[in-house]
Amino acid sequence: MSIGAKIKTYIVFTKFRLSALVILSALSGYLFANGNDTKEIILLLVGGLLVTAASNGSNQIWEKELDKLMKRTENRPLPQDNMSVNEAVAVVIICLLVGTYMLYLINLPSAVLGLFAYIMYVFMYTPLKRITSWAVFVGAFPGAIPPMLGAVAATGKFGYLPGVLFFVQFIWQFPHFWAIAWVVYDDYKAGGFSLLPSKHGKSKNSAYQIAIYSLLLIPFSLLPWLLNWTSDITLYVGVVMGTLFFLQSYKLLISLEDKDAKRLMFASFIYLPIMQFLYVFDRNSDAIAAYIKTLV
Repeated sequence: MSIGAKIKTYIVFTKFRLSALVILSALSGYLFANGNDTKEIILLLVGGLLVTAASNGSNQIWEKELDKLMKRTENRPLPQDNMSVNEAVAVVIICLLVGTYMLYLINLPSAVLGLFAYIMYVFMYTPLKRITSWAVFVGAFPGAIPPMLGAVAATGKFGYLPGVLFFVQFIWQFPHFWAIAWVVYDDYKAGGFSLLPSKHGKSKNSAYQIAIYSLLLIPFSLLPWLLNWTSDITLYVGVVMGTLFFLQSYKLLISLEDKDAKRLMFASFIYLPIMQFLYVFDRNSDAIAAYIKTLV
């Protein structure tokens, strides 16, 4: 196998693009908590990327045989025998150890939080996926840790601010993941996964719960504003963004069609980074304006 092919194999194995989105969320938490150390940012981004890569790789090792049953995963390195299990385990161990150590270089709480997210994702969420749809609830915890991790990296401690950022992303996890589960429902079913909130799968009940959590996202997303951490800009943009997001889930509730679930899925990918970096720019608008003046 060529070097280029091997790199591509590792990128697929670690879900590099997904990992990059995760660390973007961590960066927003760091900046929101007024972190401004370049070295810490690099350690956070690279360390967070490696720990997330280890989580994704461990998931693929665990589900190697199941991935062969689903179209969306059948071309992954392990089902295609482009990577041995021993090599996969070695990659995971290296990523986890190096990533955790880099987070430790920032502070101990960051390393503990990163390791906790890995353990919960791999040893709780992953095996539960074939047992109960409550796996989504369990998976929402490690899935909501990135902005919290960023804030803890900046502050060096667990506290109110990291907790608020955690709960915003925690609520977002439900409509986001359920939209994905709706779109790939048949593929998930082939692998033995049933992750929509209703036992009837793509049903009115599932769509109703998706819409409820999408609606809840509006007040939760306004918590930084309610706590006077941001200005009215967060209120106005948050209400507009939240309403548009909810309306997309309402369309799914009315139509129960895959195309609307797919639109909601893509909307969730757009919604989260916009809101998180809105918090950052709104909270630090004066400092950003002052910095821009120095460049002019």
